Amino acid sequence: MAVTPDTDLAARAAAVIPGGVNSGQRRVPGLEDLVVTATSGATFTDAEGRTYTDYHAAFGPPLLGHNDPDVDAAVAATARSVGLMGVGVTPVEIELAERLCELVPSVERVLLTETGSEATFHAIRVARAATGRRYVIKFQGCYHGWHDAVAMNVISLPENVGRHDPLSKGVLPEVTEATIVCRFNDADDVERALTDHDVAAIILEPIPHNIGAVLPAEGFLERLRELATKHGTVLIFDEVITGFRHALGGYQSIAGVTPDLTTLGKAMGNGWPISALGGSAELMDMFSTTPGRPAFFAGTFNGHPPTAAAALATIEKLQREPVHEHVFRLGERTRAGLAALYARLGVTAVVSGYGSVFLTYFLDGPVRSYDDLLANDVDLFVGYRRELMKERIFELPLNLKRSHFSYAHTDADVDRLLEATEVAVTRFLETRP
Repeated sequence: MAVTPDTDLAARAAAVIPGGVNSGQRRVPGLEDLVVTATSGATFTDAEGRTYTDYHAAFGPPLLGHNDPDVDAAVAATARSVGLMGVGVTPVEIELAERLCELVPSVERVLLTETGSEATFHAIRVARAATGRRYVIKFQGCYHGWHDAVAMNVISLPENVGRHDPLSKGVLPEVTEATIVCRFNDADDVERALTDHDVAAIILEPIPHNIGAVLPAEGFLERLRELATKHGTVLIFDEVITGFRHALGGYQSIAGVTPDLTTLGKAMGNGWPISALGGSAELMDMFSTTPGRPAFFAGTFNGHPPTAAAALATIEKLQREPVHEHVFRLGERTRAGLAALYARLGVTAVVSGYGSVFLTYFLDGPVRSYDDLLANDVDLFVGYRRELMKERIFELPLNLKRSHFSYAHTDADVDRLLEATEVAVTRFLETRP
């Protein structure tokens, strides 16, 4: 049988996949022909045979590195012994649920899903079921998935800040209007919204990593906890990014603030598609997984045994090896090195991040909310990252997108990153119109 040669994979993709990619932000202007043919550890290789050190890391899942052998072996072993039944439960689901309840402070009960969007969707649904209320508060700059209640006000144009800014057409106006958008790190703004509306839930990334790394101001998360309790509102931490990447107990275990519900994903399965929603027994027991309860919950692939095994193996490796120590050290070294680099070059910059996450905003600080990021030099942010690709280093060339270290990265990678960043920034500035 003849095999079609892979001479133009990007063109083949464009012919059968709308836009040539299966997720909106995978089609990056200027990189329309990018086809990834292999991943390994801290690198990926494209269809032209070029290998890059990868700091994009699929928006963050492979904390251990691409194709981690321990995780992949657990997936393969489970797939050989138990597949998808669609009835009952499997031992690996039980063990994973037990581990999540042990590790994450807010989690007394947990349900498994496939994607972070599903987890946040169900969190909002059960909050409305529990409170009987209509409104939800989210924050400008936070992203919680593709569903209508929260698909708005992430990286907004200046003229759209302060009003509803949906990410998509096709959303019913009454759904959009039921979401209140507040300013991150502004507890007074939240208090006004809670006073003026019957709010079912407050949902937030405890660190808004979808706009890089805007750290919560001292006392902000604690104040949200107090306000939610006072007003009978469900507090939801979307830890799809921060969970496991920053700590086994999520960022809530670092901050010392316990939400009512927590969503988890991405680094939880080291790249395998699994997410989770957990929280208080009172709320979680409202789902229809308990017969007769009012909040419907279903999903053919929920708790899929091989992907549950991936999460369990990831957690076990995070517990037995110094993963967080390693990636935090590389992150801190990089942030310090970048700050020194930009000071030496005389480039106005704020180097931000937390743990394994890093990026540079090209603006005067401080950065407390999305409003401050409107001053970012987008051309420089995107332009130097395009130059980095010539040095075989990949940081996603889209405005405000964060970069990540994995357990597979090394100190030599940091050395090379700092050297290449100086080359890339200098070259961009020299050729800038």
